[in-house]
Amino acid sequence: MIKAIVGANWGDEGKGKITDVMAADSDIVIRFQGGSNAGHTIINEHGKFALHQLPSGVFHSHITNIIGNGVALNVENFVKEIKSLKERGIKNPNIMVSDRAQIVMPYHILFDIYEEERLCDKKFGSTKSGIAPFYSDKYSKIGFQISELFDDEASLKEKIERVLPIKNAILEKFYKKEKLSAIEIYNKLMEYKVTLEPYVKDTFDYLYNAVKEGKKILLEGQLGSLKDPDFGIYPMVTSSNTLAGYGSIGAGLPPYEIKEIITVVKAYSSAVGAGEFVSEIFGDEAEELRKRGGDCGEYGATTGRPRRMGWLDLVATRYGCRVQGATNIAFTVVDALGYLDKIPVCVGYEIDGKRVDSFPTTSKLKKAKPILEVLDGWKCDIKGIKKYEDLPLNCKNYIEFVEKEIGIKIGIISNGPSRDDIIYR
Repeated sequence: MIKAIVGANWGDEGKGKITDVMAADSDIVIRFQGGSNAGHTIINEHGKFALHQLPSGVFHSHITNIIGNGVALNVENFVKEIKSLKERGIKNPNIMVSDRAQIVMPYHILFDIYEEERLCDKKFGSTKSGIAPFYSDKYSKIGFQISELFDDEASLKEKIERVLPIKNAILEKFYKKEKLSAIEIYNKLMEYKVTLEPYVKDTFDYLYNAVKEGKKILLEGQLGSLKDPDFGIYPMVTSSNTLAGYGSIGAGLPPYEIKEIITVVKAYSSAVGAGEFVSEIFGDEAEELRKRGGDCGEYGATTGRPRRMGWLDLVATRYGCRVQGATNIAFTVVDALGYLDKIPVCVGYEIDGKRVDSFPTTSKLKKAKPILEVLDGWKCDIKGIKKYEDLPLNCKNYIEFVEKEIGIKIGIISNGPSRDDIIYR
């Protein structure tokens, strides 16, 4: 059976914790898209971790963790993450890397940095991880697939010589930067070959047999619905598809085998980077929620940037769950709202003087104003509660109001940062 854990909104919903919790009952955990441009924060008996590329199953010795063909693999960061785990007592996590995954090249990161510099105040708020240049090259058919590192030397050198004139023309003429060296690129790829060799496998064949054998497989998504390049707030999106449906492509699995899609929704809204954010709040109100939110405050796991804060946007969340095909919702960071007397929730948009209840395209979203409904808070700490019926009445009212508005069952509630702070409903 295959389950997917994905985000309903901008990312930062708490997918890492939910994956970590559910991984205990899985045989295989797969990252199927994205790269080191976002992190999943996990708190367990070993401490606090921010995983950027490694699947969240690495803390369980029985799990095979796969970096799928859809991932943008930054080899240097991959090595750093494994080293960091080992230094903190996580010995020899079982990791496979698809031989069909492609590599984030050093020049992808440079191009990302140079483009943000060029755009100045119109920049996208990129993490400067090279993700957009990587996926651009992948679909332009000039990316480097891991399998190519293990082909003959002449073919690899010929490809480098074919790719570099394109890159150097842009670097020199457009960005006014230094050219790339073919020999340096080749030597770097040979370093990557040595580093990756112990991990590279034909994961398609492995997963084909795993499905036949009835293995429990967990797909771990990065970011959320609103960052998807097709269904997100374009162009302020990421460059890989963030939807559960892409899991079959980014991992190499039959789409009909994905039986459960757990979509993670945060009890309020947060976002990193530029783009429309209808329910956004500012000033002291935002800072107070930021300090109380997440596991140790709302700051980007990759960038460290303060996240933009807002009240729960049910228009965006309902849409995000629908495009994911959610079968169940994990509702996270509910405990962060315990300080509030009243909790505003965005239940609709006003666009050109009319109420809108469905999520619009970006041009219309730019004009949207939030329609807020205010619910009573519960004014207490709910950490440590294990049973739904033991939650304060107003907390249950909040959860059930959200569930009714979204139209999908909330089956999991996270009421604290650690693995054990979880309620099944």
